[in-house]
Amino acid sequence: MPKNSKLIFNKELLAISINRLCHELIENHDDFENTVIIGLQPRGVILSKRIFEQIQKIQPNSKIKYGELDVSFFRDDFRRRDPIVPSANKMDFIVEGKKVILIDDVLFTGRTIRAGLDALLAFGRPERVELMVLINRKFSRQLPIEPDYIGKSIDTISTEKVKVNLDLENEEDGVWLITEE
Repeated sequence: MPKNSKLIFNKELLAISINRLCHELIENHDDFENTVIIGLQPRGVILSKRIFEQIQKIQPNSKIKYGELDVSFFRDDFRRRDPIVPSANKMDFIVEGKKVILIDDVLFTGRTIRAGLDALLAFGRPERVELMVLINRKFSRQLPIEPDYIGKSIDTISTEKVKVNLDLENEEDGVWLITEE
């Protein structure tokens, strides 16, 4: 990591936080019979897979369903950005009447989550939608969106970046706050 970075979560603290988030979900959703987990492409997918796999280890008889949702064309800035390469949605179920847990790595302005909510409606009308994020960046929201499950809330300014490494090749698991020089 660059010298202008501060470690927020090391590998061990990250594992503890993910385990805590899983136990919160189990406490609120029991056997997950009417609940689905959906990771938002691209970066929420790695975290959501970890959450899904960890819940299955803790509670092997859970009936949890898992999906991945691409929000590329639902973003309000997709025409202003560099050309995008959309990911495939990986959802073999509808969310009609289900409790949905949307998962992303970092909540910043709220725009990705808004796009995720719009994209989700193509799969039905959920009974309830909850949001889980690993990092909640406070003081930067542009939309009135708040998470239900949070790994850690941090105070940041717009010139800072949060770098999340989860199981990437040749990089250690961790979360860093990077200050622009």
